[in-house]
Amino acid sequence: MRKFLFLLLVCFAFTNLFAQSIPSPKQFLGYEVGEKFTPHFKLVQYYQALLKAAPAQIKMEEYGSTNEGRPLMLLYLSSPENLNNLENIRRNNLKLAGMPAGERSDADVNSPAIVWLSYNVHGNEASSSEACLLTVYDLLTNAKSMGYLKNTVVIIDPCINPDGRDRYVNWYNSVSGKVMNVDAQSREHSEPWPGGRTNHYNFDLNRDWAWQTQLETKQRLKKYQQWMPQIHVDYHEQGFNEPYYFAPAAEPFHEVITPWQRNFQTIIGRNNAKYFDANGWLYFTKERFDLFYPSYGDTWPTYNGAIGMTFEQGGIRAGLGIINEDGDTLTLRDRALHHFTTGISTIEMASANSKALVENFKKYFSDARANGVGAYKSFVVKAKGNERKLPQLYQLLNQNNIAFAMATPRSAATGFNYFTGKDESFSIEKGDIIISTQQSGGNMAKVLFEPASKITDSATYDITAWSIPYAYGLPTYGVKDAVGSEPNRAVTLPAQVSALSNAAAYGYVVPWQSMDDARVLAELMTAGIKVRVPEKPFEVNGKKYAAGSLIIIKTSNKSVTNFDAKVEAIVAKNGGMADAVLSGFVDMGSDFGSPDVRVLTAPKVALFTGEQSGGNAAGEIWFYFENDLKYPLSLINVTDAGRLDLKKYDVIIVPDGNYRTLLSKDGDLKKWVDQGGKLIALENALSQISNADWGPDGKKNSDEKSTDTYASLRRYENREKDFLTTNNPGSIFKVNLDNSHPMAWGYPDYYYTLKGDDNVYEFMKNGWNVGVLKKDTPVAGFVGAKAKGQFKDGVLFGQMPVGRGSVVFFADDVLFRNFWQNGKLMFANAVFMVR
Repeated sequence: MRKFLFLLLVCFAFTNLFAQSIPSPKQFLGYEVGEKFTPHFKLVQYYQALLKAAPAQIKMEEYGSTNEGRPLMLLYLSSPENLNNLENIRRNNLKLAGMPAGERSDADVNSPAIVWLSYNVHGNEASSSEACLLTVYDLLTNAKSMGYLKNTVVIIDPCINPDGRDRYVNWYNSVSGKVMNVDAQSREHSEPWPGGRTNHYNFDLNRDWAWQTQLETKQRLKKYQQWMPQIHVDYHEQGFNEPYYFAPAAEPFHEVITPWQRNFQTIIGRNNAKYFDANGWLYFTKERFDLFYPSYGDTWPTYNGAIGMTFEQGGIRAGLGIINEDGDTLTLRDRALHHFTTGISTIEMASANSKALVENFKKYFSDARANGVGAYKSFVVKAKGNERKLPQLYQLLNQNNIAFAMATPRSAATGFNYFTGKDESFSIEKGDIIISTQQSGGNMAKVLFEPASKITDSATYDITAWSIPYAYGLPTYGVKDAVGSEPNRAVTLPAQVSALSNAAAYGYVVPWQSMDDARVLAELMTAGIKVRVPEKPFEVNGKKYAAGSLIIIKTSNKSVTNFDAKVEAIVAKNGGMADAVLSGFVDMGSDFGSPDVRVLTAPKVALFTGEQSGGNAAGEIWFYFENDLKYPLSLINVTDAGRLDLKKYDVIIVPDGNYRTLLSKDGDLKKWVDQGGKLIALENALSQISNADWGPDGKKNSDEKSTDTYASLRRYENREKDFLTTNNPGSIFKVNLDNSHPMAWGYPDYYYTLKGDDNVYEFMKNGWNVGVLKKDTPVAGFVGAKAKGQFKDGVLFGQMPVGRGSVVFFADDVLFRNFWQNGKLMFANAVFMVR
């Protein structure tokens, strides 16, 4: 017994001595966590110091960088034995998930559970990266916490959004005094536009998990899918008057979420509550934060087999300290300690239940492979006529680890036609794309492709519809049985160019079908190559071309050296298709010299941004021009509009926002339009133009009149449900298009729009009603009963003349979060094609 006690004391002394060699945050930074905001570079330096001090306990990896060049990093913490075996643990974990296909028979369920903690996805919710300092140090020095690491591998992303964090921290440090001011009205609690929440392009990274449009997301999820953790926690802050929120989540839960996943959220929540109760800290669960929209940091991991959770600390605008509505002072130190507590608590529960976590993780994927997921076991995407859109789909599927293959031809099948809303017989042809739900990625496939999600509670935190066939404009069938396909993921892309660099060619024709063609046009324009477009369809050499096809002829481009080679290079570089033509005489339609074939001029385009504009909305358009279209764009601050020379621009874009005087009827912008400018107005900007009486006629109201004398007598406890009857949080509608108008060139006579509001306008008598609603039934998603009457017999997209210029308008966001792919060509039409 004495020998045992002696050994115990020796071990304790050794552990204590070892811990003293690892610098605490205070020792390294010179201040306690919570006394100051820590710039990102100091976070990185601290973790580098920990790696140097404890190489057997922690590993560090730089997995990428942000748009502004800041490093993105991961920390790996576990027992020395596990860290020495880290790669084998990772490979085994993928086998448990059946990834890659076929490598799963020898997967060991007696392996550590993988816990992934993500901090600071929203840059101005900055307490979580401070909490991360405490969490990592505790895992390296606290004997109890170190014990949890025998059964777990903890992966930590200390800051998902370094650009946003530094934007906030640098601003805050520049405006705060020597002593924090807890008055909520002081300037340190009033962050300027656009705030630090978003990334460089003003995108919300917490809504980008499934779509992976942003650089940070693409790099992070590539690493995530190399690990596929059993638990993922996403750290946030909410309003400073709120307490702390942790799982279990609120309804609605998506139907693919398993009872085990729901139950384990409760296990973690109860353990969190134990520590919060002991400290007398306030918290709430099962409210507000649901598990439905698939692109969050809690839902996307959940649909990929993890226990995905959001932890929300009250604190937005709080700075270093603020007095909340309860009269209490909430400090950064408080917020960091709360996040630290839930982090260690989660790891504790993962360690105590590691075997069950791993076994149920394996079952999640094996069940999908064996049985498929949902009513439709296969989704068939029709390829004919849509070949140019398919590469976008391939990219999305690959990014989400969803296997797909080309169809084996068969005479007929029966399935749900997304575009008619009916079960129909159809032919499966070679080249069609098959996505089966009988695969490890089956749950994610089901969620992304389901025509309409089942909503158990309509009080959702985000949009209620997102189905890929509508978002990408791809004809698709949902089939209830397995559909045969070739045994590989190989796909055949159409030839991109034909007979170019032809010295005998009169010119070239590029069909106007996709964003590839828009990029071709944008680069041709920036290269000084003139392009013509026909107002009507035509036929030449036995091939039909739609209105809006790009005609590039040598006659108009004699000054362009190496004309043929340049056109070929631009078409090939941007993934376009082109045909050489030997004459300007066409078989049907207007010849190339006809007045109905007009020359496009390269427009000078400006975007209003800054204060009064919506940060996300302006960011979407900025990102679209720089990354999708690759065309020059000038960003103009709204507050500078009155002193700038707007005549320098041919096109001005006004994104969603709340503008004070910019859109007035007698303002400078209206005068610019009167003199020949083209204004593109979106969402609430359009509403303000309409209210100022120089846009489309006023918004439609519901035709439904209440005959209930007592309709205004409402119960207080039902106030949230009463609000929902008039709400449209985000649903999909079919829009009828006039595709003879340049705004809709390249489209069939319909389009599916994502509506997040009730803005529908009266039909215009003086203008073109390009996109209209004729029915009040959404294709997918939730719309409140009292709101439905507004969604019929009105215009959403159009053009109206104003003086010598025009207003092109979109009542909906056709670039929504950059994942609504089918709207991108329409926006290019508005910029380049509409006169």
